[in-house]
Amino acid sequence: MALAAKLDNKDYRVYSVLGDGELEEGQVWEQAMFAAHYKLDNFTIFVDNNGLQIDGDISKVMNPNPIDKKFEAFRFHTITIDGNDFEQIAKAFEEARATKGMPTAIIAKTVKGKGVSFMENAVNWHGVAPNDEQFEIAMQELEKAGEALCQK
Repeated sequence: MALAAKLDNKDYRVYSVLGDGELEEGQVWEQAMFAAHYKLDNFTIFVDNNGLQIDGDISKVMNPNPIDKKFEAFRFHTITIDGNDFEQIAKAFEEARATKGMPTAIIAKTVKGKGVSFMENAVNWHGVAPNDEQFEIAMQELEKAGEALCQK
């Protein structure tokens, strides 16, 4: 899609959102090689780097670290941010839009389940829905976290 935009002289951007566990898949690196080869500066990869995947800690399953250095080796502009900080996210996307001649990878270090006490950094919540009681607790905790963000 990003190459099509370039070939058609269209002014749009293409984004790919990946989990850090997903970096174990070969097609991720095929797309990275393709994007760098064609200098797709209208393409941004956003990696949710929370350190957990369905099978557990990514460093024990199939360690993809250092993620930023891998994307740099594929000739990507890389930006590492606190992915739970909305201001850093916005600035990273601005920087990606301003980058010319190469694709960008935003490595967002996050906390899985941030803001919900019983979900934070808990791998067992991968792909599992909360029951009604857990949902109510989670929403109350997220509302408090949201109010705190608005106080900034």
